[in-house]
Amino acid sequence: MTEIAFSELWYWFLLGAVISYFIGCFNFAVLISGLKHKDIRHIGSGNPGTMNMTRTFGLKIGLINFFCDGLKGAIPVLCGYFIFRGYLFEGTDVVVSDFARYFFGVFAVIGHVFPVTMKFKGGKGIATTIGLFWCALSCETWWFVFIGLGIFICLFIYVYITEWGSMASLLGVSVYTIWQAVIFILRYADEMLNVYVVLCLMLLLVFNLITWIAHHKNLVRLMAGEEHHTSVKKMLRKKKAKKQAQA
Repeated sequence: MTEIAFSELWYWFLLGAVISYFIGCFNFAVLISGLKHKDIRHIGSGNPGTMNMTRTFGLKIGLINFFCDGLKGAIPVLCGYFIFRGYLFEGTDVVVSDFARYFFGVFAVIGHVFPVTMKFKGGKGIATTIGLFWCALSCETWWFVFIGLGIFICLFIYVYITEWGSMASLLGVSVYTIWQAVIFILRYADEMLNVYVVLCLMLLLVFNLITWIAHHKNLVRLMAGEEHHTSVKKMLRKKKAKKQAQA
């Protein structure tokens, strides 16, 4: 690998951060609900994100929205990985792409949660965060995509059983974060005090801070027993009933 100084990269990071932020600003929930002549911001919880879309329009639309929002996190991650994977920070063994993919990714999440295009009132960043983690981990080891799929299926089962979509979302982000943190700790065990390693771990923490803070009202409602339920069972029953009515 080629060593490179941060002074030769800073403007690429700045440019990448700006582009990633505006990618995050694009809200698919508003677009998709608009195509159905509705505004998701005035329906249900009012959150323009995957969970509210699922409760409002059903499982199929919710999954489409999840995939689209996940891409907003995956695209900056892929750019950061493929552009910088052949470089090390000068004087270290830290791979530049380890920092770049999460640096760009965090700005995509910030764009989703605080979009300038929507007066800084966006979604809660779960689908975008899970999408970027899933992609970031799979970039290094391709078969990690199946572990990521397994985690997603477990989260789906959790929602199916408990109907607590917000808690499943937060648990998902936490699991992916811990998974990546363990990889970084094992990889850079001899350089844990290196500034770039510390920054990588801090970026992982930032993802959790953003998503947990964005869900603070959900957490209050959960503790009060007033949280919105996401009933997959009801959605499947409605879909079955609709098919039977059309038959």
